[in-house]
Amino acid sequence: MTRELVRRSGLALGLAALLAGLLLPPLFDGLSGRGQQAIVVTVLTVVLWTSNVLESGTTAMVAIALLALSGAAPNIREALRGFVNPVPYFLIGVLSMGLAVARSGLAERIARRILAHARGRSLSVYVHLVTAMPILTFLLPSATTRSSILVHIYEEVFSLARLPADAPIRKAVMLALSSINRLASTALLTGGITPMMSAAIIGGGISWSAWFTLMAVPYWGFLLLGALLTAVLYRRGLTRTLPATDPGRAGPWTGREARTLAIVLGASALWLTDALHRLDPAIPALLALIALLTPGLGPLTWSDVDRGVGWSNFVVIGASISLAGALGDSGAAAWLARGLVGTVPGLSGNALATVVLLMLGATVLRVLIPNISGFLALALPVATSVGREAELNPLLCALIVMMTGDAVLYYPAQSASALVIYERGHVTAAEILTFGVWMTLVAYVAILAVALPYWTLIGQRLTP
Repeated sequence: MTRELVRRSGLALGLAALLAGLLLPPLFDGLSGRGQQAIVVTVLTVVLWTSNVLESGTTAMVAIALLALSGAAPNIREALRGFVNPVPYFLIGVLSMGLAVARSGLAERIARRILAHARGRSLSVYVHLVTAMPILTFLLPSATTRSSILVHIYEEVFSLARLPADAPIRKAVMLALSSINRLASTALLTGGITPMMSAAIIGGGISWSAWFTLMAVPYWGFLLLGALLTAVLYRRGLTRTLPATDPGRAGPWTGREARTLAIVLGASALWLTDALHRLDPAIPALLALIALLTPGLGPLTWSDVDRGVGWSNFVVIGASISLAGALGDSGAAAWLARGLVGTVPGLSGNALATVVLLMLGATVLRVLIPNISGFLALALPVATSVGREAELNPLLCALIVMMTGDAVLYYPAQSASALVIYERGHVTAAEILTFGVWMTLVAYVAILAVALPYWTLIGQRLTP
């Protein structure tokens, strides 16, 4: 009863805030009425996502309705613009591919083979896990899917070794699965909500190969730094010998596994060669989905997709793109950026100071907004506008904010992949918080020492 009262109270407060925003005239110089309404609707949506007063999919539908009713979007078609974008359909295709790899048995076969090659050495188990993450991402783009599959395999290894729950090697592996595992996904445009939604909000028609060129080296460097941090923090556990896992238990290859692998590799080949055929990344994802659903060819039925794919993701990402569009078109994002740049004296003439401000601001915002879609919808339009106001590369400003927000994980609810590990009792909330603070510092180092120099090397300079 108390929980229901909290839900109703939160909803009432949200509606009251919206009503105030609708009734009040523009309150700030340079901000239009439409821009003010766009900010109110976006903040209200983020608050609802953060507080879980409503389920995430329900909140997304509320956001669409409020964009149209408040005037933040000129009409209902503009409020639904996120669903015209190919990214939500791209996401469903990619999530279905991960589901097929898991259902066919292919994912478990790969995981067992990796563990068998470690030959029982703790350090080898850890190194194989870290090096496998970028490779497995091509087959299992979702970090949550990878964590859900791999956690069972590693639980079996540690059970055979009779390791206690607080053994350092166990903590190192589970923290790697819950935290740095996510970084491998964002290196690919097909890696989940973060890269796909970021590319959609930034705009410009970023292709799969263009995203890979921009983000693979920074994120793999980021992943390596995070892996080294984990190894240093739990170095005592990396010298222990563990029994090897028998790869023969997976049995001979099946037709389902072979066909699933061929479909996934075919989609990956189309993404890798998009510079030649110019297909939108959603097309290979949808073709793969069709093949995976074809009787006698793929391992899935429509009921499998209906149950196994989180359709709330489709609604949330579509609504988030619509919110970001409203902030941009109404001038609200530019107004916020001008205010941010003008607040800090000398910021417009100092590129490094702007980058530091973006990283610090993104860190604070991500702490307050556990929902990554809400964070990206609010932060990325402002980041690109800050870049324009400060006369910096808007694309890089947005990517810096995305990388910072993607690194922050202070509590399990911020990431579904971390929640999988946390709910099974392998890591505590305090351990996630401590590791999150360390990873925030690692993110700053990765951006300043890896990402910015690399982007300059490939022709994407921060300053004109």
